[in-house]
Amino acid sequence: MYLLGYDIGTSSVKAAIVDASTGKTVASDFFPKKEAPIKALKEGWAEQNPESWWEYLKSATSKVLRDSNVPKDEIKAIGFSFQMHGLVLVDRNHKLLRDAIIWCDSRAVPYGEKAFNELGAEKCLSHLLNSPGNFTAAKLAWVKENEPEIFSKIHKVMLPADYIAMKMTGEILTTPEGLSNYILWDFKAHEAASFLMDYFGFDNSFLPDVVPTFSLQGKLLPEVAEELGLAPHTPITYRAGDQPNNAVSLNVFNPGEIASTAGTSGVVYGINDKIAYDSASRVNNFAHVNHTKENPRIGVMTCINGTGILNSWLKHNIVPDGTSYSAMNDLAATVPIGSDGLTILPFGNGAERVLENRQTGCSIHGINFNLHRLPHILRAAQEGIVFSFMYGIEIMEKMGLPVRKIHAGHANMFLSPVFRDTLASVSGADILLLDTDGAAGAAKAAGIGAGIYKNNEEAFSSLEKIDEIHPAKDRTPYLDAFERWKKTLETYNANN
Repeated sequence: MYLLGYDIGTSSVKAAIVDASTGKTVASDFFPKKEAPIKALKEGWAEQNPESWWEYLKSATSKVLRDSNVPKDEIKAIGFSFQMHGLVLVDRNHKLLRDAIIWCDSRAVPYGEKAFNELGAEKCLSHLLNSPGNFTAAKLAWVKENEPEIFSKIHKVMLPADYIAMKMTGEILTTPEGLSNYILWDFKAHEAASFLMDYFGFDNSFLPDVVPTFSLQGKLLPEVAEELGLAPHTPITYRAGDQPNNAVSLNVFNPGEIASTAGTSGVVYGINDKIAYDSASRVNNFAHVNHTKENPRIGVMTCINGTGILNSWLKHNIVPDGTSYSAMNDLAATVPIGSDGLTILPFGNGAERVLENRQTGCSIHGINFNLHRLPHILRAAQEGIVFSFMYGIEIMEKMGLPVRKIHAGHANMFLSPVFRDTLASVSGADILLLDTDGAAGAAKAAGIGAGIYKNNEEAFSSLEKIDEIHPAKDRTPYLDAFERWKKTLETYNANN
């Protein structure tokens, strides 16, 4: 008996087949092999064609089926992880009306801010736990004002996995966790936020029907099953945004547990059992996958858009051709903690929630031409990313969510000793590195939704620990560097 998980990411779509009895991944792959393109038609815009996700998914499915040699009838459930806050629009024939406006697109910031100011902070924060900000609902408001012909044809508004699941099953559904991605889940009423829908002038029929995160969410249509090489009527039993799903993959379900990831963007995501919020709405609050009215489970998330993308930019534009990420990490490690006074603010990938939706751009401060070299820039970049994490962690801690142990996958920036040592030492938290990924996590979660596993402890009992990173005995150099970074950020923001 096997489970199939998909991770519909910004750079690729990954598929994984997991043996339900052992919890081991028997095959995984991703497409495209080069990062998927993002269309930036104007500054601050970011779009992708959802049909490209479907093509990547077909290629990944074909490859993992071939590599695993698992009979299609033995795959008992399908689960999804997906890039959050994307806006996908279809007409009554389920045809796309435009490219998806994805998570890092900043055009909707003024619409969310206007709603926040006019509806009032108390109303928004007490019901939504967030400002409407730059999330899916605000993106739809931009379409309403700027593309009225498209808006008039809308039948349903969806998130990326909702769209892919629609193509597989013909059904258009979402979850409470999904609606909180839109910032359209009312935590007081425990239903879609009708007051925000009314404010923006959206018809309630735009929203998909809401089903539990772990539940039967449709079955593969026979013609689609044939196209994918899967068995007809295979059930979809789970879907969640990539950051809640990353927490799921790391078995983070309970209050006080923390997950982190550092791919294109970077996230620290903790579970709170209190309905709480930051008054400046600098961190995000979502319904976690196991949230209920009776037992709140709020995913408190600090997200930094400019994380791995900064490291990638340095690799492709600054370091010599052919230099690997591993070699970059080695160079960064040759420089002292604090990068000899060089400071990088890593905010070069759109509006940053932790900075109250400002677009400051990435900037380098304190360069000394007689001292600083390429390794300093590489270390300062990694430190700047970590310090931006810590800036958000401090907000989370003020909300009553202590960060003492961080669960993370052994991937992306967490492969760098400089990055993980700095994060452990500046936060004071132990870092538990685990062998998992979003697609495998979605597969195991599908097993919960299908009733194959009785709970998350059973589903994730096979998680393999790779390493555990502890804070330095003397944290002072890290804390001093962080304080200098914060002062640089405050000065820069005051002058720009």
